[in-house]
Amino acid sequence: MRKREYLYKYDSPIGRLDVLSDGENITGLWIRNMKYDVDTEIIEVGAGEIPVLKKTGEWLDYYFSGKKPTFLPPLKPEGTQFRQTIWKMLLEIPYGEVVTYGDIAKKIALKTGKAKMAPRAVGGAVGKNPISIIIPCHRVVGAGGNLTGYGGGLDIKVRLLQLEGLDMDKFYLPSKKVAY
Repeated sequence: MRKREYLYKYDSPIGRLDVLSDGENITGLWIRNMKYDVDTEIIEVGAGEIPVLKKTGEWLDYYFSGKKPTFLPPLKPEGTQFRQTIWKMLLEIPYGEVVTYGDIAKKIALKTGKAKMAPRAVGGAVGKNPISIIIPCHRVVGAGGNLTGYGGGLDIKVRLLQLEGLDMDKFYLPSKKVAY
């Protein structure tokens, strides 16, 4: 049986966002290049037709007005246990702040009792985040302020960080393309 998901197209200051829901939770939010399972029936709807999409539209309105949202729509990203752990940690990054891949790797190592965790493994999980902006993967940077990696494009990452009031003089763009 095909899975059914609802698609809401949200017009934002950074371009159209595709928001996907199972009817109860947000399962995806893409800035560019929406990806979904070919065995999924996609039904395009307006925000008001599905309560969780209406709530998400309100969250996005609040966020793009330059304010810290005070609520979170129900989220249900699909991924491995490791990815789920990383995505939960992303939700803990405060609005207007950043952490490095290394910071997250150290936290995961402590949490799991391992001697260390590779920042690249964290980068891979961050890069697979299916609910961008709400699960704030744009708040993760490389060591020393390197703005490495963002599925929506580094230009969008910069705009999101600026929207949150970060001083962009502390960051720099990578000199070469990075896989995550």
